[in-house]
Amino acid sequence: MALTAHSTIGEWLNDETGGPLIRGLLEKSGSDPAQLTPVLGLPLQQLVAMSQGAMPQSVVDDLVRAANGGEIPTDAASTGWVEQVAPGRFAGKTVIVTGAASGIGKATAARIAREGGRVIASDIAADKLDALKTELADADIVTVAGDLRSQDVIDEVIATAGDRIDGLANVAGINDDFSPAGETSDAVWDRVIAINLTAPFKLMRAVLPVMEKAGRGSILNVASEAGLRGNASGNAYTASKHGIIGVTKSAAFMYGPMGIRVNSVAPGGVATGIPMPPNMSEYGSNRLGPFQKAIPSVATAEQLAASITFLLSDDGVNINGAVLASDGGWSVQ
Repeated sequence: MALTAHSTIGEWLNDETGGPLIRGLLEKSGSDPAQLTPVLGLPLQQLVAMSQGAMPQSVVDDLVRAANGGEIPTDAASTGWVEQVAPGRFAGKTVIVTGAASGIGKATAARIAREGGRVIASDIAADKLDALKTELADADIVTVAGDLRSQDVIDEVIATAGDRIDGLANVAGINDDFSPAGETSDAVWDRVIAINLTAPFKLMRAVLPVMEKAGRGSILNVASEAGLRGNASGNAYTASKHGIIGVTKSAAFMYGPMGIRVNSVAPGGVATGIPMPPNMSEYGSNRLGPFQKAIPSVATAEQLAASITFLLSDDGVNINGAVLASDGGWSVQ
């Protein structure tokens, strides 16, 4: 089987031609092949996003050529996971997706759109939202660019959605600086809580009356492994994700009798290439390091979108107040 950019990293390492190429690349960068253990099931192409610019596309292309006699072959079948779109699953539905310009939010918005939904795609990055519309030119995607910490932007999102809102996917979020409580600055705390907890709450508050009037609706809040434990991130991020789980459970209890389901997905490691903030806490990073190395696997944004859209769609019927740990089993360690 020809090795391509969409062959898994594990397939490359196990191949008699590809294995030495990957190990040679790692040796040049001073990296240990063992570092790839959590990502063996991901396609080689995913390393471009994960590297945050350190590995350009040309490096992957050169590896594929070197493994195939100087040619880039047509993609062959891979043993890795392949997204299976369910046509019509969101047909006739209007769904708001935040963080839709990149990563998990983009993958979620794209999947809903390809499954027939009308997507209100919100993000602070206007240019990337435009790129999403261009990539899915035939889909029904309406973009709203702006900072969701602003009530005006939230109001614009709701107004753009109109009188019918069937779903809300609160995906937008940011990292903290891994600081413990004794080091966390007001600036870090305020920003992380505002984006990860307050903005999702305000969007929920805005869509719930529309859903209540219709007697139906589905809300999905993206939490994190850090919402399930204390050793996955810093103080502010951990607090924000525990908080969003609390908001989810409360709303599920309060609004379940009205036909509204509210659930959460808690991702583990995800290969989105989201940059970490500057001035990371030295103590926090060192304390968290051994536990982060224990991550059993890293998922793609599309794999998380599969979990998110399942709960958000009618396939999640009878599921309310659930927190789905989509983390490769990290939460059971």
